[in-house]
Amino acid sequence: MFLRIISENFAKNHLARLISAKFKHEQVLMKKIALLLFLSCGSIYSFAQGTFSGDLMMNLNFFQRDSSIKASGNPLYNNYLSGSEGWLDLRYNIKGFTFFVRADAFNNSNLKNPTQANTAFGIGAWSVSKEMKDLTINVGYIYDQIGSGILFRAYEDRGLLIDNALVGISLKYKLTNNISVKGFTGQQKENNLSGNNNPLTVSQKYAPVIRAFEGDGDFNVGKVHLVPGVGVLNRTLDAVSYSTTEGAVPKDPVTGNGVFTPVYNMYAFTAFNTLTVGNFSWYAEGSYKTQEAIATPADSIVNKPGNVEYTTIGYAQKGVAINLTGKRTDAYVMRTSYGEKLLDGMLNWQPIVARLRTQRLISRYSPASQDYSEMAGNADVLLSPSEYVNYELTYCHINTLDNVQLYREGYAQAEYLKWEKWRLMGGGQYLVYNTAVYLQHPGAPMLYAETGFAEATYKFTSNKSLRFEAEYMNTKQDYGSWIFALIEYNLAPKWSVSASDMYNIVPNKNSDNPNYDATLHKVPNPSHYYNIYTAYTKGPNRFSIAYVKQVDGINCSGGVCRYEPAFSGVKATVTSSF
Repeated sequence: MFLRIISENFAKNHLARLISAKFKHEQVLMKKIALLLFLSCGSIYSFAQGTFSGDLMMNLNFFQRDSSIKASGNPLYNNYLSGSEGWLDLRYNIKGFTFFVRADAFNNSNLKNPTQANTAFGIGAWSVSKEMKDLTINVGYIYDQIGSGILFRAYEDRGLLIDNALVGISLKYKLTNNISVKGFTGQQKENNLSGNNNPLTVSQKYAPVIRAFEGDGDFNVGKVHLVPGVGVLNRTLDAVSYSTTEGAVPKDPVTGNGVFTPVYNMYAFTAFNTLTVGNFSWYAEGSYKTQEAIATPADSIVNKPGNVEYTTIGYAQKGVAINLTGKRTDAYVMRTSYGEKLLDGMLNWQPIVARLRTQRLISRYSPASQDYSEMAGNADVLLSPSEYVNYELTYCHINTLDNVQLYREGYAQAEYLKWEKWRLMGGGQYLVYNTAVYLQHPGAPMLYAETGFAEATYKFTSNKSLRFEAEYMNTKQDYGSWIFALIEYNLAPKWSVSASDMYNIVPNKNSDNPNYDATLHKVPNPSHYYNIYTAYTKGPNRFSIAYVKQVDGINCSGGVCRYEPAFSGVKATVTSSF
């Protein structure tokens, strides 16, 4: 998924050696550039006064084996017992120049693959940019997007180890006060933490080349405010990626030839606009990509064009706010090449239509955006009949284009603020969730769940508060019903302490329970999933430590979701800025 005659093998091996040599040369060159960057910063600082800043983030995990919750059976729990990740950003600004470099360190890290340890160290990103009167030039690792990100988005999300920076050059030019354009070209960064202790594996790139252009406007027409834009993208495969794609194409049983011929070049186009009139706003975007070889959810290969239509409409006035969102996606798979799966090789980001909930039990069943087939709609209503009461109502409806049910949500929440020291909130959710699709459990039944929740916060003083939270989820699928309780004490701005427990109160005793033991023909006794957390903040520094028992499930960040196995042990985090 992720032999031909001897002459073909020789050609492929020779090509692989050439690519390897070129890559090693680029790594050495990048290292020299990073060193030159720092030397330049020091030289400039000797003659002129600029501003220097940076930030540090470190995660530490200590793995405690617990086979009762399936936190076992891999090298992290059996051998290594600990792991960490760290990022150090440094920036220097002077006379319109911005110098940036980031060092990445992964030591027995489980971020790339939660069941494997990966170790790598190197320059994770660097860039040099110059702002002139109307022109901005940026070279290096570029984070940017076109429109909402449907056509192209290069961004970083450390919680999910997404770092698909464009490694190349970008130009932005302001044509007039109302019109600006930008263009960029390069290759996408590949987070290939191979675990082989190579000191530069954090800086690999996918071989295909990406080029894109965007034009934006900003106009007032009477009382109407318009922010239109267009974007164009071209991705060109390299010889190795093309050969891999060509080899995956099914063969015609009669002729022995591929049922279709892949293309080297894919083109994609988008047009978008934000319209604002008084209390009304409307964003709309339509995008189309030309025919190319893509992977289906069933891991077959097809030759199809793709398209996305996305819109969100909002209206707000005193006491009421309404937001409607819709998205239709048809084979809009944007990857560096065929064969890249999950979070690898993503060129874009598709907005998620459903609301991502903060409640612990509800967030277990968050729906990831589907890039192959999705028809989604969501309606949110916020009502504030008085300054003390707020109501939130939501309905979400998601199917495939073939009308396969994926997700339903009915949600209601009320907030009461009349008492000076108390903040009370409560509500409920009705959920229908396709676990076969979202959790990638083939054959699993549809999940139906009802969840009630309540939260109360008591303020002792302006900086001291105590928060209680309780949730109950009733379902007969997956693990079965859950209960969750949390208590949290905050002493702002320095201390935060909390303790929680999540318990499988009524287990699903059928064979579709992920805990089902096929040997014993039964579900083991349910476990408690504790979380004891402490955080301390002093100035720009924050330290946290938590003892965690975590059930396997979905972890979402920024609209991107991935499945993670169970965790048992200690997690610590350090963040600092200067």
